[in-house]
Amino acid sequence: MARGSHYRVALKRRREGKTNYYKRRKLILSKKPRLVVRVLSKTAIVQIAIPAPKGDIILVSAHSNELKKLGWKGYGRNTTALYLLGYLAGLKAAKKGIKEAILDIGLHRPVKGSRVFAAVKGAIDAGLEVPVGEEMLPTEERIKGEHIASYAKQMSEQDPEAYKAFFSQYLQNGLKPEDLPSHFEEIKKKIEESVK
Repeated sequence: MARGSHYRVALKRRREGKTNYYKRRKLILSKKPRLVVRVLSKTAIVQIAIPAPKGDIILVSAHSNELKKLGWKGYGRNTTALYLLGYLAGLKAAKKGIKEAILDIGLHRPVKGSRVFAAVKGAIDAGLEVPVGEEMLPTEERIKGEHIASYAKQMSEQDPEAYKAFFSQYLQNGLKPEDLPSHFEEIKKKIEESVK
């Protein structure tokens, strides 16, 4: 460990690996609202925040529990769910007159087509302007969950026992994984109706 009269202890959240202050400073200096996407251990959150001296002020928030209240039976942290959360946050932002935001993914890595960018795609589709490269966004197939549906169909034909074990959470919630794309469309319509 470094020692001496010039050694400076890093801020607590930096030491704990929770905040990258270099990135955060650049985001704050832009003076634009931030589209904050966080995928936690059991939930996911999409927020629009502005900085303030005593802490961020959350203008709009969408939580995976809100999707469950709207009837979402799928997994709460996958690509499809994150798109719906981004869409919900984007519609709420439009209702409050927020037209643009910059992406704040925190300590998540910017991986092409990842869940974080699915939330961004949802916000963009809801009318929010977010500067992001088109190549980073996931495909429509992944957003709708068609890849999950086709894999589930293949697995149910080849190994029904493995299918039941692998998709147990979907089946327990009363949703066949093969029906995920149609369920996605149903929940998207419910989101549009709930924000009106």
